[in-house]
Amino acid sequence: MSLFARERVRPRTPDQLRAMRVAGLLVGQTPEMLRAQVRAGVTTGQLDALAEDFIRSGGGIPNFQLVPGYVNTLCTSVNDEIVHGIPGDRVLRDGDLLSIDCGAEVDGWNGDSAITLVVGGDEVGDPAAVRLSEITRRSLWAGLAALRPGGDLNDIGGAVEDSIRADARADGVAYGIVEDYTGHGIGEHMHLPPNVPNYRVRGRVPQTPTGATLAIEPMVTLGDRANHVLDDDWTVVTDDGAPAAHWEHSVALTEHGIWVLTALDGGEAELTARGAPFGPRV
Repeated sequence: MSLFARERVRPRTPDQLRAMRVAGLLVGQTPEMLRAQVRAGVTTGQLDALAEDFIRSGGGIPNFQLVPGYVNTLCTSVNDEIVHGIPGDRVLRDGDLLSIDCGAEVDGWNGDSAITLVVGGDEVGDPAAVRLSEITRRSLWAGLAALRPGGDLNDIGGAVEDSIRADARADGVAYGIVEDYTGHGIGEHMHLPPNVPNYRVRGRVPQTPTGATLAIEPMVTLGDRANHVLDDDWTVVTDDGAPAAHWEHSVALTEHGIWVLTALDGGEAELTARGAPFGPRV
């Protein structure tokens, strides 16, 4: 029996989806604000302070701070750090591959999103790391576009996996799909059942009804996917020291199509380009 067989995706009402869009927009705006602040010489702790002020000024609560034992607004994962990097005194350098994971709660509803970028711009980054971020971003949108009423989580995970595998073949590179950390349901809390894998799983998996709200977040490594947690009990790094990328969006499935709650345009451009139904009306 699949580990996911007893989990289910809880559908949301139109009013609840509209409330989640408010939280999602604030979350989506936060990393876009930070893009202009990410440069050599800035610390990850400074970015964290900017993000907290932005979220609170926008009427939200940094929901990472609601996770027991975590006190920061962001997770900032650099180079070989896959996820859950803790902001602090680390000074960013040109060429660093930086993943920014961000979440907020507004009026009891949550959003969660992540981006990966190169400090100083793509032109100063290692081309292989720049490509890693792009194939991870592409796989996220493949997963988002695969969401459909009456489908299941393997539609999403299979699309993410297929996208990464296709790029790996085209590039002649071994990309690792991290399996230890997955996406999740989202709503009244940031983390809700079910887990949303970035790969196909065997056995029965939860279906995706109209009103489903999920956070989809592929994490991909340039090399082997093996990883471990550092002594801080949070930061996850690759075993081989290779870089990693992380992209994430919160998404809703409406009766009209797919609504990417943390994308500023609701996902219209990317979904339309992939022939997927864009459905913001609820």
